[in-house]
Amino acid sequence: MFMDERIVTLFKRNAHHTLTYWSLFFSFGLCIAFLGPTILDLQSQTNSTLSQITWVFFAQQFCLLIGSSIGGVFRKTLLSALAALFISALIISVIFAIIPLCHNVLVLAIALAVSGLAMGVIDTIANIQLVTIYQKDSAVFLQALHFFIGFGALVSPLIADPFLSESGFGNHTGNGTEIMHHFRSMLRNSPIVDHNINQTDHLHEENKESTVHYAFWIMAIINLPVPIAVLFLMYREQLIPCCPGGTPRLLDKDELAMENQQEAEGHGSIFSCCQNDSMRGMPVSFFMIHILGGMVLFMTDGIVGAYAGFVYTYAVAPPMSLPNKTAGYLASIFWAAITAGRLLSIPLSYRFQPVRLLMFNLAGAIVTVLMLLIFYTSRVFLFVGTCLCGLFLSSIFPCMLAYTEDILDYQGCATSVLVTCAGMGEMVMQVLVGSIIQSKGSYSFLLCGMIIACIGFILFIGLLLFQRMHRNYLTGTGSGWKPAAPEPDVTLLPLHCGSFDYNKTLLKSKSKA
Repeated sequence: MFMDERIVTLFKRNAHHTLTYWSLFFSFGLCIAFLGPTILDLQSQTNSTLSQITWVFFAQQFCLLIGSSIGGVFRKTLLSALAALFISALIISVIFAIIPLCHNVLVLAIALAVSGLAMGVIDTIANIQLVTIYQKDSAVFLQALHFFIGFGALVSPLIADPFLSESGFGNHTGNGTEIMHHFRSMLRNSPIVDHNINQTDHLHEENKESTVHYAFWIMAIINLPVPIAVLFLMYREQLIPCCPGGTPRLLDKDELAMENQQEAEGHGSIFSCCQNDSMRGMPVSFFMIHILGGMVLFMTDGIVGAYAGFVYTYAVAPPMSLPNKTAGYLASIFWAAITAGRLLSIPLSYRFQPVRLLMFNLAGAIVTVLMLLIFYTSRVFLFVGTCLCGLFLSSIFPCMLAYTEDILDYQGCATSVLVTCAGMGEMVMQVLVGSIIQSKGSYSFLLCGMIIACIGFILFIGLLLFQRMHRNYLTGTGSGWKPAAPEPDVTLLPLHCGSFDYNKTLLKSKSKA
């Protein structure tokens, strides 16, 4: 069989929860990708300058980071988690519906900031819930979860495209417009580029009545089943006082109680993690695994954001000098490759350990960017390299999430830390790389990507070293660490990141015997 019976049974037991969390990430992806294609229409709608509209998108990204940081607060009970997810998904639909009514740039900024908070809460809680449910088997389901981000991000621009203003298409005219396009790419979150930019004055003079509001209302309707699905899950779990649902199985109640007890000891927001008294006696390796895992994702997700935002700027500048329309396909290819890579990683994560996939993907990303640097004049390899880069970067986040949680025996705050660091990396690296490109030229785009990828790989090697130290601490074999004092006749299994639970299980079963 493709998967063993245990995995299939585990999925069937938690299918309703899992499918609901997957649908929430589709909503997350839908909300990410509409920004890029509709920027000119939103600029015209609010009668704002390009610099003002880019700060609107920055407000959404910044609030997404805040939402990711505090999302774990709502994970204390299943009721609070599902209630937060329901409200967040409903907010996204409402924001889609009211965006066409925002004719002031400040009002639009507030609306997108609220949607960013909702997206951050979804990002953290959905990841934590799946990790809590599946634990050592979570890698497969996390890959599928992040596939739905890509799927939603592909659907959103397709909906918006027929309703975009014709004035959104055209050629760049002069260096001033190139700089404006650079700022547009720098702070936006969407990797889809469907149209080029005209000068602001020219845009306002020729702009016809926009019909893009239909696209936002369609996306609001498409997203509406997501909060309904969360509400139905709450009904099924008897979490709505006025509408009692079917009685859950006894096994489900036991599992839910165990999950909530484990969550109280472990996962939470970044701030609650820092105040957790149970972590005071932990070794240095425990904290370094959190830090290094987060820094790796800071770098890799930063590459994703920077590459998606600036590959167009790089392609239209010398020495590539691609036509504007042709260069516009690069970001679409990159995001499609990420979506395909996440789909491909679902079976791969079942057959290979997350640490092996991480090593392969990080090395592949470095080699790909190096080849892009070597063949920097090849237009064909730019498209091939963009596709390969998206494939290699696609599954790093879910693999790192499964790997670090496995190392820490699902007792730390890895999910909250990793989600927050990934969001910070995407925001910071876009601004940093954009500033360097503006001052040093387009070639620095690939050079920055190479440096960031190498730093990420070095941090990952450090993570492997501290993982070994933490394993020695748990088994009591490391010098200077507190021994676990196993019985002499117990043989510990020499497994990788999953060895800790099996070893402790053997010790417990032996002591009971």
